[in-house]
Amino acid sequence: MNKLIFIVDDSRTVRASLEYTLKKDGYEVIAAEDGQDGLNKINQLNTQGKRPAMIISDINMPNLDGIGFITEVKKIPSMKFIPVLVLTTESQEEKKMEGKKAGAAGWLVKPFQPEQLIAVVKKFVK
Repeated sequence: MNKLIFIVDDSRTVRASLEYTLKKDGYEVIAAEDGQDGLNKINQLNTQGKRPAMIISDINMPNLDGIGFITEVKKIPSMKFIPVLVLTTESQEEKKMEGKKAGAAGWLVKPFQPEQLIAVVKKFVK
């Protein structure tokens, strides 16, 4: 069975690019369009007893931003240790520290090359 990667990004183009890249490399993908949608879908997975192998989240999103999303996901006991990669245009150290404090394990700045993304995903998903 393919490993499940959960992606959260408000850009339809970025979600499509991530889905294409990850599926091409053999991963199953579930996508959400913002932090609140992501939290709702993560809670649905949790009630079904499913867990993604990794979460990839943007930071700047409507309704619930990436930091808030990560913070809420890390409160769910079964999701607490799932690695979270932040994929964003933000590159300031203070934002990275904020993400790390919320529970992010990695940070990749957009635009990204598909090979970079897959290399980072493989680092966390074995």
